[in-house]
Amino acid sequence: MDSALLYDRLQFAFTATFHYLFPQLTMGLALLLLYLRSRVLLAGDEHYEEVADFWTKVFAINFGFGVVTGIPLEFQFGTNWARFSNYAGGVIGQTLAMEGTFAFFLESSFLGILLFRKRFSRRVQWFATLMLFLGTWLSGYFILATNAWMQHPVAYQVGDDGRVFVTSLSGLLTNPWLFWQFAHNMTATVVTASSVVAAVGAYYLLSGQYLSHARTFLCTGVVAGAIASGLMIFPTGHGNADQVFKYQPIKGAAFEGLFRTERKAGLYLVGQPNLETMTIDNPIEIPGVLSFLVYNDLYARVQGLDAFPRDEWPDNLPLLYYAYHVMAGLGTIFALLFGAALLSLWRGRLFHMKWLLWWLMLCAPFPYIATSAGWMTAELGRQPWLVYGLLRTSHGTSPLVHSGNALFTLIGFLGLYMLLGLLFVLLVSKVIRQGPGSSGASEMRTHHGASL
Repeated sequence: MDSALLYDRLQFAFTATFHYLFPQLTMGLALLLLYLRSRVLLAGDEHYEEVADFWTKVFAINFGFGVVTGIPLEFQFGTNWARFSNYAGGVIGQTLAMEGTFAFFLESSFLGILLFRKRFSRRVQWFATLMLFLGTWLSGYFILATNAWMQHPVAYQVGDDGRVFVTSLSGLLTNPWLFWQFAHNMTATVVTASSVVAAVGAYYLLSGQYLSHARTFLCTGVVAGAIASGLMIFPTGHGNADQVFKYQPIKGAAFEGLFRTERKAGLYLVGQPNLETMTIDNPIEIPGVLSFLVYNDLYARVQGLDAFPRDEWPDNLPLLYYAYHVMAGLGTIFALLFGAALLSLWRGRLFHMKWLLWWLMLCAPFPYIATSAGWMTAELGRQPWLVYGLLRTSHGTSPLVHSGNALFTLIGFLGLYMLLGLLFVLLVSKVIRQGPGSSGASEMRTHHGASL
């Protein structure tokens, strides 16, 4: 691989991964905030108002960092991927412009109302939260519509100058790839938000602080997390995998480690891809399950990598394979963890089970790892294409940006984002230390023994 192309890809991968740490929480948290504000509006409950105000602060911090880290991504289309922008700008420019014009200004405007919420009635706060939710999810929809077109190009035409342009805006926004991708991605954001909410609740409960708020955090996070983690596996995860095998069978074979076409194809739970022998070393395999999942037939024939030209294979098969299995494995763990927590909550035992509270608290970072691995699966699996079947990644770079330039900016982003990450941790830690509500100080460690 050309060194400039390598650094261009590493830079975009790093900046996109770092950026997505923030909007995945805001998108999931927006749904939970809407639920909390609805409780406040319907019941006039000051306790839930304090809970909603606390998580609005966390939302605002994440939103700010998401904006700051998101802007460089769009600039990179021009600086590092000029030929791609010239080729596909007539298509991706439509959805990216709509995201900025409609969704971003919608969520930022109504977030301002929530930040000055004391000046507004509860009805206005609820409406602002509804608009915030619609804005964040609409933003996700437009961004995913852009990616969906790169994964499965539709509603386009190649002009006389070789560039592509949109032939149907409705066709672009109803791309068949987009439905399952959006459903799966947004469900994953709810898992992330639920994990963070439950983790903060577990931390407060274990440390004997803000006990009533901690219980509400746990109830909200565990119930939402259990529902979302189940939906993330089925139907959204299954539907997303189905469309991969339908439209990108090479990607499907690669992340499943299926080197050879076979009937009764098995599902590998564990193993290491060996590119020399084209096999999976030390495998733990369930025979026939892959055939059944893809075609609902244990004896169905599933195409392996050997059915496709070698120059169309993803260029980093081991990393793709591991990323997919990390994502799938963590998704299964989330379902089990939230399922156990939900059962304990239903039995009235969760608040007293220290070992489970520790698990809920310590597992908070893992949804971020899972979503990063999921996006690595999506993007590594699309290689060697930038626009699947139309434009190769090696043909999309900026010809005047050489390896030294790309490495210089990559190092710069690494240093700058490390500082931003530290600042983010400090700000969120301060909010958590301050705690929710004005009455929390009366619920500190003096009640710890009675509660736990």
